[in-house]
Amino acid sequence: MNGVLPDSGIRSLIQSGAIAADPAIIPEQIQPASLDLRLGRVAYRLRASFLAGRGRRVMERLADVQMHQMDLTNGAVLERGCVYLVPLMERVSLPAGLTAVANAKSSTGRLDLLTRLVADGGTEFDRLSEGYSGPLYAEICPRSFSVLVRPGMRLNQLRLRQGQAVLSDDQLRALNDREPLVGGEALIDQGLGFSVDLRPSAGDLVGYRARPHSGVIDLDRIGAYDAREFWDELRTTDGRLILDPGAFYILVSRESVAIPADYAAEMAPYLAMVGEFRVHYAGFFDPGFGIGEAGAGARGVLEVRCHEAPFVLEHGQVVGRLVYERMAARPDRLYGAGIKSNYQGQGLKLAKQFR
Repeated sequence: MNGVLPDSGIRSLIQSGAIAADPAIIPEQIQPASLDLRLGRVAYRLRASFLAGRGRRVMERLADVQMHQMDLTNGAVLERGCVYLVPLMERVSLPAGLTAVANAKSSTGRLDLLTRLVADGGTEFDRLSEGYSGPLYAEICPRSFSVLVRPGMRLNQLRLRQGQAVLSDDQLRALNDREPLVGGEALIDQGLGFSVDLRPSAGDLVGYRARPHSGVIDLDRIGAYDAREFWDELRTTDGRLILDPGAFYILVSRESVAIPADYAAEMAPYLAMVGEFRVHYAGFFDPGFGIGEAGAGARGVLEVRCHEAPFVLEHGQVVGRLVYERMAARPDRLYGAGIKSNYQGQGLKLAKQFR
């Protein structure tokens, strides 16, 4: 059956050797609809980002852009504003009919840590074509905070697909009729649209803006950092927020969304020209996201960067959409049920490193 491979399908690929790693993959890497990828032992500081290009290998191109090599064994700092390439522990040999797409994990996006998958012969980031066989690399560019990384850290994840299973708008409306995907009226236009919440039901805190000069964040330290040292709180009483060029914001969607057990979703920009800002690709939404005991849904955290000019963002403005896909089979475990999930039932929430 066409669709996104569930955890059982990922385990089968590991057992067959289609997905291999050194050291071996651990159970904690396998999510309901994706596989976490681990950083290797070295990082290369680059002059510029690059793609291998058709018929060429990443390591062949490295000499053109490499500045120096760093050993990550005992931890190393990736500095804000710099570009790095890190070979990953995993490699793949995709069987016929399978393609793969990568995305940053939730905490990676909330730290404004741009992380993209690079592969041999690649002409675009985050995509593996049918039949790809070879190593995997992560391009990492810390944009707001310098970070301390070590081998084995998991910054991005891989989702594998059999055929095409994206829901059309008509199919999405039918699914929403059967299993409501959003609290309130569903805006369906090339996916499920969502808007920004700048009129919270309690208080006036609407988001956070990254501070420009902060300390280093050790990604392994959970709940260790005082948010006030890294973020400015944003408050408004009129439902408007002026975004500053170059600044990075954490906001939240007005809608609570849900991902039924037989589906997965990916966040995508709503319109490229919707304004002078961009909602970051915040990653994958696993089956079961937002499906709590009461089935109330969970709001999406928005990672927003303003570009060339200041921009007035208003309450209820549509800023992104969720593209739903069928699962090839139901996962053995759902998000928030049977696995520890930092962001199930979330509202406005920073990355897990902050308290």
